[in-house]
Amino acid sequence: METKQLKDKWPELRDKLLETYPQLSANDLVYEIGQEAELLKRLQEKLGKNRKEIDYVLSLMG
Repeated sequence: METKQLKDKWPELRDKLLETYPQLSANDLVYEIGQEAELLKRLQEKLGKNRKEIDYVLSLMG
């Protein structure tokens, strides 16, 4: 998912991720402009998925 799309859709995506993946906390999903790579890395670590899989999950939700 592109940075602009992530930024624009983040509140909705964050809520869906929290509902779908109970192992995620609000702290795991803190989004800061310019820190997208760190956010995606946290998602990879917490969900045990690679970057391509994370992009796919986000595209399905968004």
